[in-house]
Amino acid sequence: MAFAEYLDQLEAEAIHIMLEVAGQFERPALLFSGGKDSICLVHLALKAFRPAKFPFPLVHIDTGHNFPEALNFRDQLVSQIDEKLIVRKVEDTIKKRKLTDSSGKFPSRNALQTYTLLDTIDEFEFDVCIGGARRDEEKARAKERIFSVRDDFGQWNPKKQRPEIWDIYNGRINKGENVRAFPISNWTELDIWHYIEREKIELPEIYFTHQRKVVKTDSDQLMAYSDYLNLDIHDQIFSKQVRYRTVGDMTCTAAVESEAFTVSDIIKEIKITKISERGATRMDDRISEAAMEDRKKNGYF
Repeated sequence: MAFAEYLDQLEAEAIHIMLEVAGQFERPALLFSGGKDSICLVHLALKAFRPAKFPFPLVHIDTGHNFPEALNFRDQLVSQIDEKLIVRKVEDTIKKRKLTDSSGKFPSRNALQTYTLLDTIDEFEFDVCIGGARRDEEKARAKERIFSVRDDFGQWNPKKQRPEIWDIYNGRINKGENVRAFPISNWTELDIWHYIEREKIELPEIYFTHQRKVVKTDSDQLMAYSDYLNLDIHDQIFSKQVRYRTVGDMTCTAAVESEAFTVSDIIKEIKITKISERGATRMDDRISEAAMEDRKKNGYF
């Protein structure tokens, strides 16, 4: 199979999944962060549903620790495609639920955003949320099916996965249950970048090499300097030529040193790297071997 045909196959599968979501569920939503994977989902949705409007809103769970480039691009894209965007803030959830905000030098809100997501699902009665997770990102991601059922507490049980034979997806749920649907689950990071190159998809500049003020962690990761960090007098702030392979919180997403100024440069870089996207850049996935799985069992994306 030629590589162009391979990308066509991935695209067709993703569009088929989106159409299945639209056909099987009453109140779908597309989780949108302004990152490359969710931007690709929006591009695929445009192919699936235009010239009609999307049969779902875009939903962003805003941690308050986002990269400004991602937020600016989010708003720019939503305005360009003229679709509905729902934003719910973790900061509001912390106040409402009287939660304890994260502490430490790099205070991630990844765990807290689960509360905001589940509250948002309840508020709008969403029965399915489309997400941009890929199986190559992390071991727990690989355990999920395309349609991943969550119970009435929003929890995921990896031992209760439904079979998905011959691309048949079962969206039947009981009252209170919810499904996460992953149209690009079978894509890899490299597939995403080849697709971005082919489709000429615009992205935030944060994905390309640029000068940025960073702080080095004890494990030699380069974290973006921001007001969200709780630094001490021994921490050194310096400028480095970096880019980001993934865009999460500024407090838990590390940069990589790079000279990749174009999509073609990034593809060449990924082909020779030996570290996974999240393994190289997400501090919260290094807490334990089961860090992601534990968060997913509690309702995480």
